[in-house]
Amino acid sequence: MTKPFWETKKLSEMTPKEWESLCDGCGRCCLYILHNEETGDVFETDVACKLFDAKKRRCTDYDNRLKRVPDCVQLTPDNISTLHWMPKSCAYRRLAEGRGLARWHPLVSGDPKTVERAKIAVSPDLIPEGEIDDATLESRITKAR
Repeated sequence: MTKPFWETKKLSEMTPKEWESLCDGCGRCCLYILHNEETGDVFETDVACKLFDAKKRRCTDYDNRLKRVPDCVQLTPDNISTLHWMPKSCAYRRLAEGRGLARWHPLVSGDPKTVERAKIAVSPDLIPEGEIDDATLESRITKAR
């Protein structure tokens, strides 16, 4: 039996289609993240990017996101190992760290709903960034990463 591409290829060897398929659709990279520069701690909030559709857990303008949202970070094989704010459950981060995909990942399970059942997916009850000001972000922290 042939091994799946994520077990045989380096991130830098993947095709664009393979790379994109690694996204499990959890939506956690589209949340506002707070960093404590002194301690290095990272915190998730329940505030989402203005382009994020929380019900579908997808960007509403993925192809133009980098132009429309200057803070949006494009994940690449070159930068993923430096993005320590990415969740530990992220497939890109897991593979960059040599951990393989989690069994709930849709490429492993064959079912996109396993991300929700494993409680990895974001809540559909997020607050769009336009409805909150930066001064109240700290009060919107939901968990530490």
